Amino acid sequence: MAQQPPGYYVNPRPENVERGNPWILRLILLGSTGVMLLIFSLIALVAGYQFMTQDQIYPGVSPIYGSDISGMTRHEAIAALSEQADYGDTAVFTFQYGEQRWEFSGTELGVDFDVDATVNAAYNAGRGGNFVQNIVDQWDMWRNGFPVAPVITFNRTEAESRLVTLGDSYINQPVLDATLTLTNGEVTTTPSQRGLQVNVASTLAQLEQEIVSLNTQSTIPLTVSEASPALESTAEASQKIRQALDERGVTFLIPAEVGADAGPWVAQPLSIENMLRIERIDHEDGTAELEVSVTLEQARDFLVGLSEELDRSPQNARFIFNDQTRQLEVIESSVNGRSLDIETSLVRFPDAVFSDTDRTVPLSFVEVVPTVNNNATGEELGIVEMVQESTTFYVGSTAARRANIQVAAARFHGIVIPPGEEFSFNEWLGDVSPEEGFEQALIIVGNQTITGVGGGVCQVSSTVFQAAFYGGFPILERYPHGYRVGYYEVGEGPGMDATVYSPVVDFRFLNDTPYHLLLETYVRPASSEITFRFYSTSMGRRVVKEGPIIRNQEAPPPPIYRANPNFAPGQVEQVDYAVGGAEVFVYRTVYQGDEVVVDREEFYSRYIPWPAQFQVSPDDSRING
Repeated sequence: MAQQPPGYYVNPRPENVERGNPWILRLILLGSTGVMLLIFSLIALVAGYQFMTQDQIYPGVSPIYGSDISGMTRHEAIAALSEQADYGDTAVFTFQYGEQRWEFSGTELGVDFDVDATVNAAYNAGRGGNFVQNIVDQWDMWRNGFPVAPVITFNRTEAESRLVTLGDSYINQPVLDATLTLTNGEVTTTPSQRGLQVNVASTLAQLEQEIVSLNTQSTIPLTVSEASPALESTAEASQKIRQALDERGVTFLIPAEVGADAGPWVAQPLSIENMLRIERIDHEDGTAELEVSVTLEQARDFLVGLSEELDRSPQNARFIFNDQTRQLEVIESSVNGRSLDIETSLVRFPDAVFSDTDRTVPLSFVEVVPTVNNNATGEELGIVEMVQESTTFYVGSTAARRANIQVAAARFHGIVIPPGEEFSFNEWLGDVSPEEGFEQALIIVGNQTITGVGGGVCQVSSTVFQAAFYGGFPILERYPHGYRVGYYEVGEGPGMDATVYSPVVDFRFLNDTPYHLLLETYVRPASSEITFRFYSTSMGRRVVKEGPIIRNQEAPPPPIYRANPNFAPGQVEQVDYAVGGAEVFVYRTVYQGDEVVVDREEFYSRYIPWPAQFQVSPDDSRING
């Protein structure tokens, strides 16, 4: 063993080392070097691959529209895909509504194949991560393939325009209510229409789903919004109108039980048309209907006018007062009246207008009971004594005038005037005509005395005037004659006459007492007298007459001769006598007990001077009128 230098410590080598094989170490060193060389070779290979494919689409990208673009540059891939039929050309979309169908290609709907974006997507496959991740992705693409979907663009504006045009051309329609017009008896109607509107937004959403799914054959139901018209039909209203305008019209009639003494009356279709009212009724649920009704104003006006013909005034009983028994005796029974009940009658009118069977309206009446019936007693009515009696004279009257006085006086015999009511001479006199028993006699018309129906009636009105005058009753209307008439001046003198000429000139007074007033008339032809008796309950009235006071008297004018074509030559007839004119004043003061209730009431009469008048033959030289 060699000698070691001092100061060194030598650790003896293990025995196995000293005895180990030096080739093992060499092999280890050699393996490590190979691995390193392999790694460097792989890196160089990958780097070379990356360098060689830096402008190419990596292998494994699936074909697009049948074109394998893997290994192509982007320009090559764009050129290859541009030559292929794309999705926009091949896809067909069918829109359907009911039985109608409309086909559009994808291109027509704004669907387009974006070649550049699709190639970019293919090129970017395997290039999206870090170096190692990209190598892994490229390996996986090479082994398993990598699908790249075509990039499809969708121009919604184009598709929306197509759908709007389609809807406007074939489907869309406004909502229309049914209509009804009535003109000159003709009913015209138009049907309703449901509103339709293509819902473009909803339909586009369905189209997008088909495009996203790249379906090439798609049927898309159009989404159509519907709107119901509020007024769907006017059939019921038009039928009701046609029924109302039935050619039979509507007949108003008096029921047999009432006594059909007039009518019937028919409302014609044209009149009914003017009464119809057509009104739209809108409901809360959005629906509407036409309501056809008939207005009542015209029918009411018609019935109001008709009532003047149909109303019957009740007739009070007529009595005489028996001066011995001091009781009333019926000389003419009371008669119930009737009044047309217009509103009740109108209730039945609409039913008749719209009926197809019974088109009649029975008129309704209300029975009107007289205020004084047969059972009334003098005590009940306050008729217990005679309160006034007045008599006038008509000596020298013609037979016709005498007859007229009797006929007119009978109209007033036994009538009863209730308390507070007016007496109207013309109302009780009624119609003055030959049919009512009046005869032709002399009457004053204008400035002459002529022959007319009813001459002598003023004798009766003048008599009742004098009775009312002395009875202290308020005189409401009184007119003197145009000239002084001798018949009316016997006893009382001028200014106590009252002329009447229905319906213009009347004589009226008021029963202002709380009792009924009974009038009795008595005509005594033998003595040419007419008397009015008033029976009631005395109010203790006393009448003081002042006058007549006559002023401004005028002489009568010269005689008047008028030709009568029926007279023979030389024939002359005096028809009126000369009388002077004058103003006459009569005053009345009415006392009730010691109290003055009417203070010197004036009754003024202006009588014009009146000539003697003669009728002569046409050849008489004296004719001047």
